[in-house]
Amino acid sequence: MTRTTSGPAAAFARRYGASPLHLLLTLASFALALYAGIRLLKGDTVGVALWFVGAALLHDLVLLPCYSLTDRAAQLLFRGRTSAPGTVPRPSVNHLRVPAFIAGVLFLVWWPLILRQGGHYTAYTALSADGFLARWLLITAGLFAASALVLIVRTRLRLGPERRAARARAKAQAAGRRAAK
Repeated sequence: MTRTTSGPAAAFARRYGASPLHLLLTLASFALALYAGIRLLKGDTVGVALWFVGAALLHDLVLLPCYSLTDRAAQLLFRGRTSAPGTVPRPSVNHLRVPAFIAGVLFLVWWPLILRQGGHYTAYTALSADGFLARWLLITAGLFAASALVLIVRTRLRLGPERRAARARAKAQAAGRRAAK
């Protein structure tokens, strides 16, 4: 089944660069963001604006340089001795990026309770605020352990055929040397 390249939808896609559904979903997401922004700013407009500016400054001036340097160090660590400088980093660095990202998002969401700054958490929820640090550390360790396990399995699966081919070449060379004698 082939699509026709003529008609109003195809003409729209050529001019817009994507399907009409893409435009509809984009406009719907903007409408939802506008609604959420209006609802958010209805209360403490100055406080919300100050929070957004502070979050942007904290991200751009502190967090971005920190995780950029950390990522660069991880790329250098995983580049290995055989890669030439300036080559594309190996995808194995993603096995550090993904669990670090998930742990960072979890910390960002739960930091008041992880750092025992929960305030009235117990009064509001009738739940104890103890143990969040230990749970977050266990989840982070589990994420890195699972990522390491996936890396080991992927490496073994990728290197298996290469090892068999290297063994076959070595056997062929040894047989060739024995035949030459």
